Order: sequence, then C-alpha cells, then structure tokens
Amino acid sequence: MGDRAAPQDRNRIDRARLARREGWRALVVHGPGQIQFWFIALAVGTASGFAALLFRKGINGLQAALYGTYDISALTHFASQLPWYLILGYPILGGLIVGLILHRFTDGGRVRSVADVIEGAALHDGRVEVRAGLASAAASLITLGSGGSSGREGPVVHLAAVMATIVNNFINARGITARDLLGCAVAAAVSASFNAPIAGALFALEVVLRHFAVHAFAPIVIASAAGTVINRLEFGDVTEFTLMQEGVLTFYRELPAFLILGLVCGLMAVILMRSIFWADAIATRGQAAMRLPRWMRPMFAGALLGAIANFYPHIIGVGYETTSLALTGELALHEVVVFAVMKTVAVAITMGGRMGGGVFSPSLMLGALVGLAYGLVATGLFPNVSGAETLYALAGMGAVAAAVLGAPISTTLIVFELTGDWQTGLAVMVAVSTSTALASRLVDRSFFLTQLERRNIHLSKGPQAYLLTMFRVRNVMRGPDHKWAAPRDAIWEAIEQGIHIDGDATLDEAMPIFEATSRLFLPVVRIGARGEPPEMLGALFHVDALRAYNRALAATAAEEHS
Repeated sequence: MGDRAAPQDRNRIDRARLARREGWRALVVHGPGQIQFWFIALAVGTASGFAALLFRKGINGLQAALYGTYDISALTHFASQLPWYLILGYPILGGLIVGLILHRFTDGGRVRSVADVIEGAALHDGRVEVRAGLASAAASLITLGSGGSSGREGPVVHLAAVMATIVNNFINARGITARDLLGCAVAAAVSASFNAPIAGALFALEVVLRHFAVHAFAPIVIASAAGTVINRLEFGDVTEFTLMQEGVLTFYRELPAFLILGLVCGLMAVILMRSIFWADAIATRGQAAMRLPRWMRPMFAGALLGAIANFYPHIIGVGYETTSLALTGELALHEVVVFAVMKTVAVAITMGGRMGGGVFSPSLMLGALVGLAYGLVATGLFPNVSGAETLYALAGMGAVAAAVLGAPISTTLIVFELTGDWQTGLAVMVAVSTSTALASRLVDRSFFLTQLERRNIHLSKGPQAYLLTMFRVRNVMRGPDHKWAAPRDAIWEAIEQGIHIDGDATLDEAMPIFEATSRLFLPVVRIGARGEPPEMLGALFHVDALRAYNRALAATAAEEHS
C-alpha cells in the first residue's frame, strides 16, 4: 500500500506544481482576472501604506536628529531654541545632499512628483520612472527632514506609483489594468498619509485617473482601506488636527461670506502656484548666468531657507504646528499675515530651488492662515451675524488646497477626515466651489496640470488634446511595400517641395501640416546628417491618422464609462 501511495502523492505534487506554473504563466502573459486583481490591489495597497508610514517616520527621525523632536506639531518650538548657525546650516547641508542625489540619479535634476504620476497614468501605460522616483523620495525625505518648506504627501504619492510600476512590469499589466493598479497605490498612499480612506480613494480617481469608472472603484477602495489600516495600526484612529471648538455656521446669513472667502482663497492659491513657477524660472536663469552646476542649486535654496528660518522658524517642514494654531484661533491677525507671506516665499524657494517635497501641506497651512485672517476681519466687522473665526480657517484650508490640487471633491473630504468635523460641510463646500472655479481659470486647472503644460504636455485640455502625441508617425504610416502605398513619384515630388515629416514625429505634429496643405498624405522621411538627402520611409495618410485618433478616443471613452 505504502509503495503504491508514494507515486500517487508525487503525481499530485507534480500536478499541483504544473498548475501553479501554468497559472503564473497565464497571469504574466494575459494579466490578472478580476478576483486576482483585487488581491493584487490589496497587496499593493498594503505595501504603499507601509511605504507612506516609513517615509513619514524617516522624516520624523531626521528631524529628531537635527532639531531634537519627533513631534512635527512642536518642530517650530524646538527649532527656535537652536543656535542660528545650525538653523542656517541644516538646510544648506540638506540641499547639497539633495542636489548630488538628483544630479546622479535623475534626468534634468528635478524631483518627480504627482504631476509625473498623472502623466504616467495618461501617457505611459500606468508607469513612472523607477530609478528617478526612488531618488526623488530620498531627496524629499532629506529636504523635509533638514528644514525644507514643502509637503510630504506628493513624494509619497510618487513613491507609491513607483511600487505600482514595479508590480505592473512584473505581472505584465497593460492598459486599464495597469492604470487601475497605479490608482490603487496612490489611494493607499494618500489614505495612509492622512488616515483618510474616503478621500484617498477619491483622490486617485479625481486627480490621477481623472475619471470615476466603476471598474476602478472596487480595487481602489480596497487598496485605500488597506492603507488606512496601516496608518491606524501605528497611530490609532485619530485625526491629524484637533479643533478646540465646534464650528457653528450662522446658516443663510453667513453663506455669502464663505462665497467671498472662496474667491480670496482662489486668488491666494494662484499666487502660491505662480510664485513657485516664477521662482523656478528666476533660479533657472540665475543658474545659467552664473554657470552653476545643477547639483549646487538646492544648496543655494537651502541657504535662503536657513536665513529665513532664523527669523521665522515656522516655515520649517510641513507646517502642521502653524496649521493647528490657525485652526484653533491661537494666532493674532498680524502674525497670520506675516506667516502666510513668509510661508509662500519659503515654498517658492524650496520648489524653485529644485529641492524635494510637495505642495499639499503648504496649501493647507496657507489656506488655514488666509481663512483665519479673513475670519478675524469678518467677525470683527459683523459680530452679530458671524460664527467662530476658526470656521473660516477650516473653510480656507480646504479652499486653497482644492484650488492648488484641482480636486474639490477629494480635498473637501480630506479636510473633514483630517479634522473630524463634519458639521461645517456647507461652509467648506461653498468656499471650495468658488476657489476652484476661479483658480482653474487663471492657471491650467491645477498646479500639477500647469506643471505639465510648462513641459508641453497638454493633459489639462482633455484626451482630445493629448492623444495625438501618443502615436509616432512611423507606427501609423504605410511603408513602400504596403498594398495601398502612395505612389513613389508623388512622394518624391512632395519631398522636393519641402513637404515631409520625420518618422519619429507624432501625429500631433502631423495634423497641422495636413490642415495647412490639404494633402491626402505626407511623405515620411528619416532626416540624415547635414548635407545628406532625406531617406524616404513611406507615407502617412490623413485618413490613417484620423482612424488612429478616433480609435484612441473611443478606447478612452470606453475606459472612462465602463
């Protein structure tokens, strides 16, 4: 009996191993099924949650080593006790290390951020740069730990996108599956950063994927819940900010004040965004004029930050201590105004100096300060019809952040989940609506999309504007051996007239030529060295370009509505 059972057991083991290999081969070749994908989403969400947690602890550890406290809500107090030369020196040293990291491991010497994640979702099959992303995470951690004035959430989002990219490459995920997995990682990172599972899921849909398709909802929610669990296992079910008093809205009489607050916050958001872009342009021109190596640029930014921090230490780090003081109304009007101005300057220096970090936490701080200033004035002028000034700080926090991110839905929910105050929803929603409506008309919809526009990546105008850039002419043209190829004599005649297009160009470059010449086809050539004639590769037909464009539009619409 034993002798007969042993071969049977071995056969069962061999069949199990074969089935496992076949299953893995099917997963890699054909991609995961729906249930498999949900489990992968759970795993990616858990990993992204741990990444967010470790990133946060890394910043806190570095801050503790330099400034003497793990508690970010007490960072300003501890920093103000240090000698001036340490406050000046820490950002300089941090900037030097950041510059060397970015110079060595990234193209262009810039930190990758949320804008690159949005670009990856739209144009790169749900993928971002892995090496540059890891270097950017390290640079952002050092920036925030050594005195930079930016936020930690943007780097965490990109770090999660790097993890999603690694998994996508490993399982050979493409198309909708890859983009949804990217959204899962982002949702988990945001929810783990803020203890905000609802906002995390909606942020991934609203900002990164930029649609609310049903097929993406379930896995993204699963991943977001996993990220939240990681956060709560470490920190408990507590909100990031604690309000001293419950917000009270004097209902209809006070709503016009929040409408105006939204407009003020929209303008402040635009000032913050344009300050960053202006600082980046000035720093780039200055770097070129002085012929500085790019690795020195963050060090100079660190020197400016250190000088400011000696007088205004509240600019150091993410700024949650000052944000808490604003939300609890513990700042005087003149302090609020000065802090808001100096924070805007510090964020512009940090980002323009090519140090690391994001803009979300600074926008929360700036919004809380602007809202409190507005509330102090409003309640002083109309005490009988106004609620607490801290309610304006809460609404302002959401309004500026929503305008910067271009994400009114998820930002409104983040504000609620950060504070635990759901009773003031009407005031926050009104302020957020007017701020985003105004700011989106003065920039390209959001800070991230404006960043992409400045790189000539036109995502802000929708798929109809950027889909043509995804097609290379050589991939759509008809070669000389094609059944319906263009006549060679007609091709060379057009080339002699100077009408042709390079094979590596995109359809976005070809369509204006079709419009200008009214031709049925364009000769496709490879441009040789100077003095050499172009090499004829084939012809791009107008009808083929339109067909490729229409198919891409149809596929995008199907993904967004499935």
